[in-house]
Amino acid sequence: MTDTTAEGTDTLTRLEQEGEIAADYLEGLLDIADLDGDIDMDVEGDRAAVSIISDGDSRDLQKLVGRDGEVLEALQELTRLAVHRETGDRSRLMLDIAGYRARKREELSALGTKAAKEVQRTGEPVKLKPMTPFERKVVHDAVAAAGLRSESEGEEPQRCVVVLP
Repeated sequence: MTDTTAEGTDTLTRLEQEGEIAADYLEGLLDIADLDGDIDMDVEGDRAAVSIISDGDSRDLQKLVGRDGEVLEALQELTRLAVHRETGDRSRLMLDIAGYRARKREELSALGTKAAKEVQRTGEPVKLKPMTPFERKVVHDAVAAAGLRSESEGEEPQRCVVVLP
């Protein structure tokens, strides 16, 4: 096995461990809140990804999403802290609840693609509304897939994406 292969295996093992720690933490949270949900773990790129899903009515899980994903963002940070406490390493884990981020990712990818097409058509930069770090990353990825560049500008919470010609 080459060093690169060993390094990739080590990274995958570390990310899977992050997912397991996060799942344990979130299972405890669901028990305390008396909410039903199944936990799905995966590795997406260079991040552990954990989702809480429901077979039935996901209205109860919507409480964990909150208005515009506010509660989800807070739970993600708490889950990252739980992982950090166990591993000693900062986690970039992504949490999704009731498919909220998956739906948001689709919307934002479409927005990034639309902005890229506008820039290609006009040759002028397009500045989008302020977004969270997650939202900006999805838009940056969509713009890059369209063959253009983008950058973030401004200060939080007013930081936004500018698509460049």
